Amino acid sequence: MKSENIVEIYGLTKEFSLVGRTEKVVALSQINLNDDSDYYPVKRGEFVMIRGPSGGGKTTLLNLVGTADMATSGHLKIMGSEINKKSNDGYLSRLRLEKIGFVFQTFNLLATMTAYENVELPMKLLGKLSNKQIKQRTLELLGKVGLQDRVEHLPSELSGGEQQRVAIARALANTPEILLLDEPTGDLDTRSTVEVMNLLLNINNFGYTADSKKCTMIMVTHNPDLECYADRILYIKDGKIVKQVLNEIQTPLELTSYMKYLNINNQD
Repeated sequence: MKSENIVEIYGLTKEFSLVGRTEKVVALSQINLNDDSDYYPVKRGEFVMIRGPSGGGKTTLLNLVGTADMATSGHLKIMGSEINKKSNDGYLSRLRLEKIGFVFQTFNLLATMTAYENVELPMKLLGKLSNKQIKQRTLELLGKVGLQDRVEHLPSELSGGEQQRVAIARALANTPEILLLDEPTGDLDTRSTVEVMNLLLNINNFGYTADSKKCTMIMVTHNPDLECYADRILYIKDGKIVKQVLNEIQTPLELTSYMKYLNINNQD
């Protein structure tokens, strides 16, 4: 088992107040991922998949880990640094920019920017690299995701699968320690789904540049067929983790066989 703890969670609870209702809606209740709980922390280089029914709390948990939202109670640690209600916005913004990459179902690319400009933007915002270094890294990342010939294309000129690859390259721009993925294949066809998942598996196992470490990933998905890509699957229902399954070997789908399987099931 990989030893370094990247994400630790201690009693995270998230409640929402709705207009017209006196009782609060509990989205998450006492989530624990730590060395003293039944479910261990997210380890460096691990690919954790979060599954469960709609409304069960999957995306809420991902948002809390990504510090895009704050828990009602409990706390988490990201690479040993505690995140709680006292964490200031400036610190959290810097943490997201430097350490956490986000990939969404709807891509969230800037429509007026080319693939190149979308990927270089986080590096410009961070301000650590020279223009020459930014150009080199942008082209390297677009090459990594197989879009070296689509650099100057706008999102509207790219397929859904290509747009998601740009989004992945953008998420990796500032060499994050963690990649958070919320239904990244939800809007993709079968071929693009397999291509994107195979790309993510490669990045998880080998990093995204020649000198990068293995990339830790936490992914929410509704698709049970994708569980084979993960090291570990956490099942969430009614705001609680109800089960954990470990894969001995991460196994990519083979496109032809998978499409044949889907066609057979559709006929049934």
